[in-house]
Amino acid sequence: QVQLVESGGGLVQPGGSLRLSCAASGSIFSINAMGWYRQAPGNQRELVATITNGGRTNYADSAKGRFTISRDNAKNTVDLQMNSLKPEDTAVYYCKAFIAAAYYWGQGTQVTVSS
Repeated sequence: QVQLVESGGGLVQPGGSLRLSCAASGSIFSINAMGWYRQAPGNQRELVATITNGGRTNYADSAKGRFTISRDNAKNTVDLQMNSLKPEDTAVYYCKAFIAAAYYWGQGTQVTVSS
């Protein structure tokens, strides 16, 4: 059984920063890709950023230049540093991991950008 637990969400003013963290635990030999997705009310879940176990990253256009994804393979963690946050970044952010040919999701963490 694999569990993903996110942390670091909260309320921040426009222009501010937040750092999200996700820790994977359970029966894990190795994790392939990890990533962050988000879902705003009334919208579909969308990709924010992904990172392979080799460190190759991919960002949504909305995240480029503002967000940075990183991971610690030894700790099975993935982080998302979010800078210059905008109200349209408000959403529930989900961690996703590809482990042994299966995808796993975290429970989500709320990020609200508002003055």
